[in-house]
Amino acid sequence: MIRLDDVSKQHGQQILFLDASMSVYKGERAGLVGPNGSGKSTIFRLIMKEEEPDGGQVHVDRGLTIGHFSQEVGDMSGRSVMAETLAGAGEVSGCGAELHDLEHAMADPARLNELDEIITRFGEVQARFDELGGYALEARAREILTGLGFAPESIDDDVAKLSGGWKMRVALARILLMQPDALLLDEPTNHLDIESIVWLERFLRDFDGAIIMTSHDRDFINRLMTKIIEIDGGELTTYSGNYDFYEKQRAIADTQQEAQFARQQAMLAKEQAFIARFKARASHAAQVQSRVKKLEKIEKVEPPRRRKIVEFDFRDPPRSGEDVAKLDGVAKAWGKKVIYSNLDLLVRRKERWCVMGVNGAGKSTLLKLVAGLTAADQGSVAVGGSVKMGYFAQHAMESLVGDETIFENLQTAFPNSSIGTLRTLAGAFGFSGDDTDKRIRILSGGEKARVALAKMLFDPPNFLVLDEPTNHLDMGTKEVLLKALGTFEGTMLFVSHDRHFLRALSNRVLEVSPDGVRLYGGGYGEYVEATGHEAPGVT
Repeated sequence: MIRLDDVSKQHGQQILFLDASMSVYKGERAGLVGPNGSGKSTIFRLIMKEEEPDGGQVHVDRGLTIGHFSQEVGDMSGRSVMAETLAGAGEVSGCGAELHDLEHAMADPARLNELDEIITRFGEVQARFDELGGYALEARAREILTGLGFAPESIDDDVAKLSGGWKMRVALARILLMQPDALLLDEPTNHLDIESIVWLERFLRDFDGAIIMTSHDRDFINRLMTKIIEIDGGELTTYSGNYDFYEKQRAIADTQQEAQFARQQAMLAKEQAFIARFKARASHAAQVQSRVKKLEKIEKVEPPRRRKIVEFDFRDPPRSGEDVAKLDGVAKAWGKKVIYSNLDLLVRRKERWCVMGVNGAGKSTLLKLVAGLTAADQGSVAVGGSVKMGYFAQHAMESLVGDETIFENLQTAFPNSSIGTLRTLAGAFGFSGDDTDKRIRILSGGEKARVALAKMLFDPPNFLVLDEPTNHLDMGTKEVLLKALGTFEGTMLFVSHDRHFLRALSNRVLEVSPDGVRLYGGGYGEYVEATGHEAPGVT
């Protein structure tokens, strides 16, 4: 179906692929993994013929239809959400548009002399439209948009009113509505909440074509992928199984390669010592020459190229009082929409509350109430004694100084810390070498989030209030964050759509729903077991 045979590709001085091969066939679901900048998006562009390989061949079966979802949605305006979605449905969309034009042509008195031809063409297009399932198209589009989180009343709104994240959902809906033979999905869960992620997971599980996907959502890729294709040092290596299986196999392969490398290095050192010792002795000339030739013919074992996760020992926070935050009879509304009414909540030391709720239920509002960024309409919100709060949300990234480099930003925040300590901190969050000289203003959203999280955890508060801290983080950085928060001795209140993150960290669940607030003892795993669903609104 889709094959890369001995492909080589270079961008400037960077070699992305060197004689690399991979294949994906109908029904297979392949996850692309590799560090940022390793070439995952380039593979998609090669398959879509947006780029050509420098060497080798890219084979795509003739007639194969491909739906490609990328992080660049382009301009969306002038149409409703529904119309924008329908416009991406491929041939059936063109048929629908032509039918619409032909209906107007049949009613146009100026074209009466063409009426026979128009009616004939209308019959042909209508038959094809029906064959392609066109009359059920709008119902399918509405189902997909609803699954991706659109409220019924917003589906007919102007798409230009939407934020970038919601436009991404429209772009994804267009691709899913296409029903192509193969899907290329570049981070499809980036802008989705947990309810939409669960819906998308089910949709893709029922898709019978080929899928090639990148994702930083461990649960999502684990549940869907049947093979993992790793990009590492210009090579493509395929592993059968999901991400957990790949990690285990990769660890075994790394251990074996490290052992082979160490054995060969010991052997080379022994041979080179013999040559150095006896090269000046005529009596050993033949032996020395033999060993030199032997070394020249040996194929060198390379050490594993796997990038090591930089370890950093985060400090323990100061101890807070036992009652960390208390909400008593809190009411909050935005305009006519009531978010909370008579809400009571007590957060105690070392509790880790995850807040669950459908879109617009008030998850972020709760965090803002606790952080003091918005006031309750009624009732009281109080933070306990000796509580040092750290609040992470979008504004934490916007507050970074744009003209400073990453390293300068860390130095400004922690002037008494050594250069080595700050470089290790930056490395733990994925900034090594020259990366620390990048200016804040050119960083992506994910890179800014990593800087803000590094600063927060270096001098940790004892109460962390986190609104979607894993957005745009790659798996390596998520693991660093999970490790830091897993040993965190303070208290947490957080919102996340990452189920792996929720399961690993929470020990309490607060569910916000139209019927009120429910509290669950135990973490996310116990919540799923008790309720039978992975998120509110998901059956």
